Amino acid sequence: MKSDAIKKGLERAPHRALLFGTGVTKGDLKKPFIGIASSATDLIPGHVDMKQLERAIENGVYAGGGRPFVFGIPGICDGIAMGHKGMKYSLPSRELIADMIEAVATAHALDGLVFLTNCDKITPGMIMGMFRLNIPAIVVTAGPMFTGRHYGRRTSLVTDTFEAIGKYKAGQISEKTLCELEMVACPGAGSCQGMFTANTMACATEAMGLSMPYCATALAVSAQKKRIAHESGIRAVELIRKNITPKKVVNRKSIENAIRVDVALGGSTNTVLHITAIAHEAGLDIPVELFDKISRVTPHIAKMNPSPDGYFMEDLHNAGGIPAVFKRLGSKVAARPTVSGRTTGNIAAEAVIKDEDVIRPLKRAHHKQGGIAILRGNLAESGAVVKQSAVEKSMMKFKGKAICFNKEEDAMNAIMQGKVKKGMVVVIRYEGPKGGPGMREMLSPTAAIIGRGLGKSVALITDGRFSGGTRGPCIGHVSPEAAEGGLIALVKNGDIISLDIPNRKLELGISSDEIKKRKRTMKLKKPGIKTGYLARYSEMVTSAGTGAVFKK
Repeated sequence: MKSDAIKKGLERAPHRALLFGTGVTKGDLKKPFIGIASSATDLIPGHVDMKQLERAIENGVYAGGGRPFVFGIPGICDGIAMGHKGMKYSLPSRELIADMIEAVATAHALDGLVFLTNCDKITPGMIMGMFRLNIPAIVVTAGPMFTGRHYGRRTSLVTDTFEAIGKYKAGQISEKTLCELEMVACPGAGSCQGMFTANTMACATEAMGLSMPYCATALAVSAQKKRIAHESGIRAVELIRKNITPKKVVNRKSIENAIRVDVALGGSTNTVLHITAIAHEAGLDIPVELFDKISRVTPHIAKMNPSPDGYFMEDLHNAGGIPAVFKRLGSKVAARPTVSGRTTGNIAAEAVIKDEDVIRPLKRAHHKQGGIAILRGNLAESGAVVKQSAVEKSMMKFKGKAICFNKEEDAMNAIMQGKVKKGMVVVIRYEGPKGGPGMREMLSPTAAIIGRGLGKSVALITDGRFSGGTRGPCIGHVSPEAAEGGLIALVKNGDIISLDIPNRKLELGISSDEIKKRKRTMKLKKPGIKTGYLARYSEMVTSAGTGAVFKK
């Protein structure tokens, strides 16, 4: 065992003394040491109930014959960080989490790991650290929260707070209603209720084979989630005994399964960043075009919130969860091993589809193609991403006049003041990985556009990114970003921008001579942060098109 490096031999007497100081017994020295990397925190609704899950995992590890050790991993709530400087730290925290996993597990010679995680950057950060170490490991995502209720209608974070702000400004709801909604939108512990980034990543993790069946959709406060946590602790010990490492479970086909489930569910565009970064750590080359390739041949079979009238995670779970999605997709899902000891084929064969509308038959899919499309053109030579499943049919092709902003706050102010009109394309730049720095999510302006009733007449493009809760013609991850001299930096107010999602095009309607002229006089805006982690991040991070990972 790896832990023998701190347990065995005369020269390890000081190490044993320190271990005994933590409460380890002599008998424990014969057991595999299993770290439980927990992101429990009082700051994030998706993580506040994790202490109970920690206990369930610990009991499972003990039952399996291992010795558990809980250690902490920090997390950022994207919703709370949204719309201010805090969001600059969200994506960069992913790299910190991966580094912390590597450092703690290596320094303490752990034999295996259980990752207790839930929200946006935390799950991919932990999985990146998992592949970097490549020791036996399993993931427990803590689960989604229940929907709220408002006069008999189900509520959720994005629809009933972010979008409600725009509705209030447009005079569609009263201040009293807005105050009522913010009290019921998040009724308790768990990740936000729709197919936003946290839940999309949980589904992708299960589809990749790194968590137990039904883990992605079992609700945070349910007894089933506690049982899954317990079983995961037992299974972690078995993975060590059989030396089943992450790279023995996950290969390119496993990554393709994760992408296929993502697009079939109409998941978050953030997965393009995260799955690409995970594949990078696993030593797999996954270009962004693979998302488009898979999406073109995978029907969109589950209409999930934030799509209008979309279902919630509790509905997906009650319909059969990810195993039922496997079953519905059939041969499109590659046969691969999973950490449960069962293959994806075994899991699909035993699954039951309990609701034919939540998980539709392929012939009755909501769309013939999956949720994600990768666009290219002179505005996005290295690619841009859109959630096409959340775009109205009338906006799949659109031409509009640009209205440009160099930061999110300016765009938000203009939208709220009514300066953004029908027929415009909002351009928010210098929000990319380098330029932000940190690649903020633009949920506040996109939700305000929807809330003000402009979702069918205004598009938005950015070198930043979007929340999984974004809907409408919103194109993110525009690469090269403005800070790297991408064409998005040269757009002027009134320029015509053309969006053609079916043909995967994003074009600025000016001549090549005009582009050359503007480049000669272009002065790039430099990142406003000069010190600390974000300054270092800006120097080291690669483009969104490569997953916004660190340069080696």
